[in-house]
Amino acid sequence: MEQPTLFYALALALALLGADAAVNAALAWGYVGLRIAHSLVQAIVNVVPLRFALFIAASLVLLVLGVRAAIVVF
Repeated sequence: MEQPTLFYALALALALLGADAAVNAALAWGYVGLRIAHSLVQAIVNVVPLRFALFIAASLVLLVLGVRAAIVVF
């Protein structure tokens, strides 16, 4: 499963469950910003260590968002 698909599902689930706290919104926007930065680095300079760091940071933000969603659901 690709990360953006998981992000869409988590964001929609959190919104429908009414768990649209400021922290969740900040995490969601942080994920979007990191993915945009990752895409820009890949398209413009393609420095692999920087790209990898952005990918890992976005993955960690998505993981935290997923854990927060699981806490709300369960």
